[in-house]
Amino acid sequence: MAQDRVAALPQWVPPEHDPAGAAAGLGDCEDAPVRPLCKPRGICSRAYFLVLMVFVHLYLGNVLALLLFVHYSNGDESSDPGPQRRAPGPGPAPALAPLTRLEGIKVGHERKVQLVADRDHFIRTLSLKPLLFEIPGFLSGEECRLIIHLAQMKGLQRSQILPTEEYEEAMGTMQVSQLDLFRLLDQNRDGRLQLREVLAQTRLGNGRWMTPEKIQEMYSAIKADPDGDGVLSLQEFSNMDLRDFHKYMRRHKAESSELVRNSHHTWLYQGEGAHHVMRAIRQRVLRLTRLSPEIVELSEPLQVVRYGEGGHYHAHVDSGPVYPETICSHTKLVANESVPFETSCRYMTVLFYLNNVTGGGETVFPVADNRTYDEMSLIQDDVDLRDTRRHCDKGNLRVKPRQGTAVFWYNYLPDGQGWVGDVDDYSLHGGCLVTRGTKWIANNWINVDPSRARQALFQQEMARLAREGGADSQPEWALDRAYRDARVEL
Repeated sequence: MAQDRVAALPQWVPPEHDPAGAAAGLGDCEDAPVRPLCKPRGICSRAYFLVLMVFVHLYLGNVLALLLFVHYSNGDESSDPGPQRRAPGPGPAPALAPLTRLEGIKVGHERKVQLVADRDHFIRTLSLKPLLFEIPGFLSGEECRLIIHLAQMKGLQRSQILPTEEYEEAMGTMQVSQLDLFRLLDQNRDGRLQLREVLAQTRLGNGRWMTPEKIQEMYSAIKADPDGDGVLSLQEFSNMDLRDFHKYMRRHKAESSELVRNSHHTWLYQGEGAHHVMRAIRQRVLRLTRLSPEIVELSEPLQVVRYGEGGHYHAHVDSGPVYPETICSHTKLVANESVPFETSCRYMTVLFYLNNVTGGGETVFPVADNRTYDEMSLIQDDVDLRDTRRHCDKGNLRVKPRQGTAVFWYNYLPDGQGWVGDVDDYSLHGGCLVTRGTKWIANNWINVDPSRARQALFQQEMARLAREGGADSQPEWALDRAYRDARVEL
């Protein structure tokens, strides 16, 4: 869930890998006919994804990346992205077997599984959209306490860092049509931007959580809304200088409660040579998911997260959109393709509750098992279902933290061919406000590239490196072996 390596958010890949790709210009979109660029349901097209990220201002890397890409690419959403350069490979990778996917059957359905010797576990279906399950007693109390202790020994860092001042300068170096931004934000095509339309798309602001009150306060400060009605006309939006937005944000220091997430985290290695309990948990996850050992072993290490009193994580998805402009973080090193963004490709999330929380701290799935999904429906009147500090009680499904319980779900829909399809919008989830005490969780993300061929190449190359170079050739987190021999009295 929480992230994580800014999981679910695209990250900047340096452009020098493809100097030839910077040849074409974006072109002038001012005279383009007004037309819907995508269905009114959140990020759903390349053009929407690319232009929207400028307005959202996710963080320095994203802004620099996107502005450079928009400036230098041809920008036509229907165009062929062209040939992509690929480093010479070791030859064709073997075809991968279809991904396993547990059937939900119906909400409340239970099945018995044996994940450890001499003990049965029961998997209960919590929802079908997303496909979400719960397993009480997945971890023992001692295992939970050991994970917390190892995380404390390693040290935790703040999970979210606000962008620096430098990205304001980047905004001044490129020109992006505000008309296109206005068209994308104007969901109902009435030529006016209501607060809910802006809120629906500025999900992350520049690392701060945007509320109606904060947007109106910003409008007033930068004089974007002269009549003070909270609605921007095309003319008012065109007159607004987005650099004023940056300056305003820079002048106002954000409190922890105003951030998208308020937590601390660290990562614990689970591969060969790790602490025997960490290895046992990974093997248990392998049996639970029934995925290939190669996929599970080459996935991210265990993320451990601490939410203190007042901690939260507003609703989000664990995997980012995958378009021709994006590449998965875990396969980028072997793919070597010329794309400007990287994103976390997490086929599954397995979340462990490491303690009982005195007050709050539930995991909320705001739209679980809704008949339909519409981004705009997340904000109705004064209720924003994504806001886990104020409106967790309005979500469709809330899971109470119980020590040792695991919940797991699929972040992608199937593609009909045994592989990864589109991101499942219903997997939207968040961490409710911790009102009393401390909340400890851990996340095991199972990484799968939506490109079957690229995932196969990645696994083949990792196997070759393991044979030839040993541990030093493994992903960077594989070198985190400092606590493999730790003996902790709990």
